[in-house]
Amino acid sequence: MTIYGGVVDPAYSRLLIQKTDLPLADVLALDRVQKKLPIPDEAISRLRRAGLIEGRKPHLHVSATVAKVTADKADYIRTRPQDDEFYAKLLTDYLEKFGQASRAEINQLLLDKLSDALSDKQKSTKVSTLLTKLRRRKVIENTGSDTASCWRLTKRT
Repeated sequence: MTIYGGVVDPAYSRLLIQKTDLPLADVLALDRVQKKLPIPDEAISRLRRAGLIEGRKPHLHVSATVAKVTADKADYIRTRPQDDEFYAKLLTDYLEKFGQASRAEINQLLLDKLSDALSDKQKSTKVSTLLTKLRRRKVIENTGSDTASCWRLTKRT
């Protein structure tokens, strides 16, 4: 289907129209969100109020409700961020098992687990923030240098 020069995924739109009572404007906006294309601010507000999209502009993605209707559940989980405790548990389990980790090893462990909605720079920043948070809570410590980090669990007494 083509509307005003834009190509709309017919299968996606048909499924949304059949399984929901959404107006055509919302179906078209959701199609654009699914394709990672920009949508107007008023459409963002309307879809967010209806619980149909999540994320921050410009990194919007369809909500679990829409993913369930359109059978995109796996994509939804990949784009939805997990909470920091999930990533912290992965890291502390790794350090318990192997004793220490360099930043490269931590990146290898965590980067592919982070949301697909994040850019590589955002993923790197997220890992840095997680390391800082755990260090401030005295869960882990860097026994290496700034350029050659060596992260370990702190010795708890």
